Amino acid sequence: MSTMNVVKKQGPGRGIEITTDAIPEPAPDEVLIKVNIAGICGTDLHIYRWDAWAESRVKPPLIIGHEFIGTIYALGKNVKHLQIGQRVSAEGHITCGHCKYCRNGQGHICKDVKILGVDRNGCFAEFVCVPAENVWPVHPDIPDFYGALFDPLGNAMHTVMAQPVSMKNVLITGAGSIGLFAIPIAKESGAKKVIVVEPNPFKREIALKVGADHVLDFYDSDIRRKILDYTDELGPDVFLEMSGNGQSLRLGLELLSNGGEVSLLGIPPREVELNLAEQIIFKGITIRGITGRRMFETWYQCESFLLKNGKVIDPIITHVLDLEDVEKGFMEMEANKAIKVLLKVSK
Repeated sequence: MSTMNVVKKQGPGRGIEITTDAIPEPAPDEVLIKVNIAGICGTDLHIYRWDAWAESRVKPPLIIGHEFIGTIYALGKNVKHLQIGQRVSAEGHITCGHCKYCRNGQGHICKDVKILGVDRNGCFAEFVCVPAENVWPVHPDIPDFYGALFDPLGNAMHTVMAQPVSMKNVLITGAGSIGLFAIPIAKESGAKKVIVVEPNPFKREIALKVGADHVLDFYDSDIRRKILDYTDELGPDVFLEMSGNGQSLRLGLELLSNGGEVSLLGIPPREVELNLAEQIIFKGITIRGITGRRMFETWYQCESFLLKNGKVIDPIITHVLDLEDVEKGFMEMEANKAIKVLLKVSK
């Protein structure tokens, strides 16, 4: 077999194409992985829609996708620490390895990072090549459906673990897949209460299923009063912004307690105006920007979480489809009828 089935962005404009492509050969320091399960990410949806970000970043033709689990099919000649047949996932951020950030253990903010399925061919294919140093062997007790989710679960883990949450009241705005993953992570990490703000009723229902203490509609006219009631009139101690919505960001900063901590993962589509003096400086709050996963500290944390609490994320996996039905997955996500969509790639 010299060709494989793939999902490819062939050119500018909305949509994707299911087609075939040549099976790649691994470079000396790479491995070739046969993909079993892949997950559709919000990034993939941006590429599918061909929004302003995708148009500025992605250079078609490109095989998309970066969340997956599979088995090693072939090894580059320099790869000695991995084995053919080994079940693996991979870190999708491919770093330069030699800049100041990489050498200081901060590869997640490498200035020359290349992302699987964005800057190079990704995993919506029967086979994908990745650098051996990015490969993550998956624990045998972690099922494939969970093992395919190290990437988005890692985003949530990084966001939650960026500050102490034990015995703290935590506010999460945005209950997409990463915001939903953050709920059980925060609870397992000892959060006193987890309060979730989300306008979509389907997502609010799932937030309760995975352990949120209180779930509020963003458009609830009493939302400020309710959040203060839940937090003894002090406001949340920790604010995790997952939506990228400017109004949600301002709401969270307004309600955050004095001395509180903020982690921002959601990416706003445009500039957001803030009252720095009243909402940040005079309140003495700390703000962190979160990108990707800490390599590979976050992966070890996710492994421990999945081994102990894997089943709690089941409600977040709303759809499991065959690769040829990938467009249905995108359509369901666009209609807010799906959260995490998994694709069965190899038969």
